[in-house]
Amino acid sequence: MSAVIHLQALGLTEYEARAYTALLALGRAVPARVARQAGIPRPKIYETLERLEGRGLAARVGQSPLEYAPLSAREYLARSRRAFDDRLGALDRDLSRLAPDPAPEAVYHLYGEPAIRSMCEDLTLNARQRLWMAGEPQLAGELERQTPRGVQVQTAELAGLPPLAVNGQRAFLLARDGEAAVIAHFVDDGSSREAHGVHTHNPVIVHLIEGYVALAARHPGAAVPVSPEP
Repeated sequence: MSAVIHLQALGLTEYEARAYTALLALGRAVPARVARQAGIPRPKIYETLERLEGRGLAARVGQSPLEYAPLSAREYLARSRRAFDDRLGALDRDLSRLAPDPAPEAVYHLYGEPAIRSMCEDLTLNARQRLWMAGEPQLAGELERQTPRGVQVQTAELAGLPPLAVNGQRAFLLARDGEAAVIAHFVDDGSSREAHGVHTHNPVIVHLIEGYVALAARHPGAAVPVSPEP
């Protein structure tokens, strides 16, 4: 079941995850019944339940017979979220000491379609207010479906405007929140060239891309801006 997989991703062992989901289904139960429900060997169930107790996910509620009950999953998730945020904060501080943030005017090259798509997805998932996209309708559609709720999306075609790519290449533009952008050139099937592009936080380039997409959107056949979901 998916809950078991997600609990394992948070650090539980498979037996712990299965025992906890079994307890949630049973409410409270003796170890033998938890073992049957979870498909855990009887010799392993006692130590598994003790570990769940140590994690704050289960509690003993009786001694004769010995029974266990599940504790709040929401509290465990809140603790896990705080612990994860603390680790991210510590990592951010450590990385900042190792190297300063890149200059905002820097431009970074992207080589290959996977690298371009990965960067576009990162920018999309981190959008807060507005995304601008032009070219490659299939990619634009995929990114639009990944856009966080409440973010406005402006998409457009690049037809009828000065070309941004040479023959055999297809341009794609993406700008996010006036802060970051990708300019990419995909290649036609059978081409010996490799897809390539650049990623930048340079505000001049970002605003130029926004303006270009807005211009493209005013041409016939351009997409209509997508309003944020309520």
